[in-house]
Amino acid sequence: MTVLVLGDQLTRRVGPLAARPDERVLMVEARAFAARHPYHPHKRTLVASAMRHFRDALRDDGRDVEYHVVETFGDGLDAHFDAHPGDDLVVMRPSSYGAADRLRDLVAARDGALTVVENETFCCSPAEFDEWYDGGTLRHEDFYRYLRRETGVLMDGDDPVGGEWNYDEANRETPPADYEPPAVPTFEPDATTRAVQDDYADLNAESWAAPEPFGWPVTRADALAALEDFCEHRLPDFGPYEDAMVAGEPTLDHALLSAPLNLGLLGPREVVERAVEASESRDDVPIESVEGFVRQILGWREFVRHAYRVGMPALADANRLDATRDLPPVYWDGDTDMACLDAAVGGVRERGYAHHIQRLMVLSNFALLYGVDPHELNRWFHVAFVDGYHWVSTPNTVEMGQYAGDLFATKPYAASANYLDRMGDYCAGCAYDPDATTGADACPFNALYWDFLAENEDDLRSNHRMGLVYSHLDDKRDADDLAGIRERAEGVRAAMSEGESPRNE
Repeated sequence: MTVLVLGDQLTRRVGPLAARPDERVLMVEARAFAARHPYHPHKRTLVASAMRHFRDALRDDGRDVEYHVVETFGDGLDAHFDAHPGDDLVVMRPSSYGAADRLRDLVAARDGALTVVENETFCCSPAEFDEWYDGGTLRHEDFYRYLRRETGVLMDGDDPVGGEWNYDEANRETPPADYEPPAVPTFEPDATTRAVQDDYADLNAESWAAPEPFGWPVTRADALAALEDFCEHRLPDFGPYEDAMVAGEPTLDHALLSAPLNLGLLGPREVVERAVEASESRDDVPIESVEGFVRQILGWREFVRHAYRVGMPALADANRLDATRDLPPVYWDGDTDMACLDAAVGGVRERGYAHHIQRLMVLSNFALLYGVDPHELNRWFHVAFVDGYHWVSTPNTVEMGQYAGDLFATKPYAASANYLDRMGDYCAGCAYDPDATTGADACPFNALYWDFLAENEDDLRSNHRMGLVYSHLDDKRDADDLAGIRERAEGVRAAMSEGESPRNE
């Protein structure tokens, strides 16, 4: 039997690699997979380099690793079964919907057999989640509390440590003007990483403009170093500032651990336990910081994994607001004089990353108000972010960010410039006026926001969580302001669809 290791299952702490320490290992690096979308150069480098480093670490420990760099995944299987006819493979269940069945078909076509075992790179198994869910209501807070109780993380007997389950209200502060967040560690590319960059140079030249130098962790040791650095330097202020947006500070105190987590270089339980350990052994880590971090990893990450699992395949086609507009060029070229959008897209172009509030309240929010086809935006998130996988981006983007599904989102995450101005400082240096709704200098978010409410009134007015904003829309309609607002929104879309500034009306 041979253990098949996929590119996002780079762990030997759990799964078949741990259970079968003497079995042969098969890994396939397929160029066609990397070429089928205009992936960010850092994403291509990250995945392939992490795979090659993992191969080398296994070989250094005496494992027999068969590693194929080929055009297609099928070519890799051909090479394997030519050498080992009728072999039996075992693999952890892939996270993407339908991937296990596709793998079975590929292996069966070559007269092999494939055993798919549980994916142990998460904390909560499908069986545990399904028993909790039981076809009821998918609510993150309920699941988060369930998993806290089940794991005992941040629990004092039957009660949460600190007396509260959720410190979200305390985690909406804006750092002072002179605040300087600790630097995020970067990892110098070694010979293996540089070889990957050379191997994919032609593909990278055709995707995104030249980003900043690559510095993501690609080994288990680098990932552990990144975890330690976060817990030592950025965890204390992570909570209060986790929803803040500051010009010139693309990472603030965020962990930037999602990429090594999603590759398997780190395990979610060890990440959570290390953060809790830091909070328990030091006086400078407040409960709101460690709880906020635990909520992201143990709560939200686990929740969206299972929301994707139970929501597919319907979520792949969901579009309950019938949004059909094309993604404007700014998402690809970053050419805009909107300060918040410029910062968020710029961060993605430079390093394949933006923190979670930029993703939700700038990138997703703008696309929602603009009326972008949710699946076009989902594709962009998948290819643009180093941590983007279908199981991550689909529930986050289609369901939550675009309110396109009917799975767990209870209202659209739609906001005008008022929210952006409150949670960040982009507006102070922006060419647009956050307090104006019409006119060439008015922030595009404002007209688009009210136009979005008007355009989707039949679907949203009955939502009990939208009552207040629709009363404000009624006020604008009664004051005969709505027609001018909608005209401004139409002008914004027309300009941005052509890659032009909304000021040029």
